[in-house]
Amino acid sequence: MKQDGMIGAAECALADIAGLVLFSSIQDKPFMKTLRELLEQVCAKTYADAPSLRRLVQGWAACMAALPATVSPEGAGTLYDAVAGMTLRDDNRFTRAAEGAEPLSPLVAALARIDLSRLGRLAAFDLSGLGFHLAGLLREAQYDAAAQAIEEEARILWATEGKGSGSILDTLFPENTDWGASLTAFAEYIRRVGAGALGQYRSFRWADSALRPVLNPDPVRLSSLAGYEEQRGVVMANTLRLLEGKPANNLLLYGDRGTGKSATVKAVCNEYAQQGLRLLEVRKGDLVQLPAILETLRSRGLRFIIFIDDLSFERLDDSFTTLKMLLEGGIEARPSQAVIYATSNRRHLVKEHTADRPTSAVAADALLSGDMRAFDTMQEQFSLADRFGLTVVFTAPGQEEFLRIAEYIARQRGIVLDSFDTETGNTFRLNALRWERWFNGRSPRTAVQYVDWVAGGGGFPWE
Repeated sequence: MKQDGMIGAAECALADIAGLVLFSSIQDKPFMKTLRELLEQVCAKTYADAPSLRRLVQGWAACMAALPATVSPEGAGTLYDAVAGMTLRDDNRFTRAAEGAEPLSPLVAALARIDLSRLGRLAAFDLSGLGFHLAGLLREAQYDAAAQAIEEEARILWATEGKGSGSILDTLFPENTDWGASLTAFAEYIRRVGAGALGQYRSFRWADSALRPVLNPDPVRLSSLAGYEEQRGVVMANTLRLLEGKPANNLLLYGDRGTGKSATVKAVCNEYAQQGLRLLEVRKGDLVQLPAILETLRSRGLRFIIFIDDLSFERLDDSFTTLKMLLEGGIEARPSQAVIYATSNRRHLVKEHTADRPTSAVAADALLSGDMRAFDTMQEQFSLADRFGLTVVFTAPGQEEFLRIAEYIARQRGIVLDSFDTETGNTFRLNALRWERWFNGRSPRTAVQYVDWVAGGGGFPWE
């Protein structure tokens, strides 16, 4: 491309960046900032001296450094991938409406279509040609080494352009086409997977008064869990009701430690993530923010499981009161697209103290302290668990069930049970029983720990 043609293309690209309306947050992405600054320098034509030429080199280097961080995991490292990925992940009024959180007005649809056309033109900008253009300017000023380096980088970009990555980006935003024509397909995609971070991640935590994505969530799947089929069936059935838009219950998963309560919740969420289910973990200390959490979820179009792991209370406090009001139905109703799943090792969730029981001695103390309703206090503590619509009980497995779980996990790992430990003559089952007697008792967690040791090879701790 001739110099005048490159400057004209750069000016058009700058106009498309500046003109973004609904997708204007893309302007503030690090890569887009560096690209815009570089294009502005090129269009200004103020590179007659050494400092201005160095600024051009610095601008190109900043662009190249920001490009890999911008490209989506599916992309191939081109400008197209960067722009398409940012478009796919943007969170704005159009994507929120497409998700189902609010109606899609004709004006918003029109603005989105125009913005998509701008982004499509920007994705088609000849970035490698810009590199060759800069290299030519540097050679004219006899900066041959700098020119050669930029030419090499530009050739790498040129070699990858137009090849596509075979990802959803190619399907939604075909290269060298008007992306505005993809509005309907893009809206349908957002409706299925969610807008912004909800479309990228399946698990979140509530932190700093906002949804924060979990970058490396537990990948556990239902197929990797053994035993407790009836319990998981209840959780799955209730979750499917939520996904189908039917009334669903809040769940309390109660039972012995290590029985797979938390793993069941995470596995169910992983199983149905492609159907628009998201997991939001809330720590006990953040339960007082439940009203704000619900308001945030109410504005989204996907389905959520609010996950409270290892729920228990040492005493009645604001967290207890807030959760109780939500479960029993306070003034503000729980949004229909969210349910609460909590796990606990305590049946009544509140640590029971002897002093809470209305014995004759406590009754005397109550008279002295002014608390005339010691029995009511105990009932208040026990009432929270009853507010959950369903309680699913996970008890420690018997010996045969424990062995069956361990064998299932081992087969999943590809461990051949029949040839196990031929030197000592100990069988897989015999060592599994020895393991549970030495460590942590019988539970699925203990079975996993045992199989982990077996998979690692070598002797056992008792040998």
